Amino acid sequence: MLLKNTDFPVLPNVFNDFFRDWSSTNFSDTNTTLPAVNIKNNENEFIVDVAAPGMNKDDFQINIENDILTISSEKKEDKEETNDNYTRKEYSYMSFKRSFTLPKGIVDYEKIKATYKNGELKISIPKLEALKSKTPKLIKVE
Repeated sequence: MLLKNTDFPVLPNVFNDFFRDWSSTNFSDTNTTLPAVNIKNNENEFIVDVAAPGMNKDDFQINIENDILTISSEKKEDKEETNDNYTRKEYSYMSFKRSFTLPKGIVDYEKIKATYKNGELKISIPKLEALKSKTPKLIKVE
């Protein structure tokens, strides 16, 4: 006899976790292993916002190679507390790496800037002057 999902409420969760597509997840149901990223495209620039609370600006490495923007971070912390009766040692390790392909021939690489403030990494990627959209010109018919 086959079991119904309602017969054993624990089994559906076990089977759902086992058979789900692991290639498209961050190995966390809360999506906490990769920071959230928003990318905006406006007339003058691309803006990449990365939510990365608890980091320092020195924890980030940002580079562009072959029109691929790569943002990575690694942070390690070790804390040790020793008392007469016990020793407590805590450590944490956080890292991530995200890559994004930029449109070819549009980015002004010399003017890219990055800032980190209040848990948000903001990368401004200006477009080349020649490619910025200009105000439409009205042509009078004579």
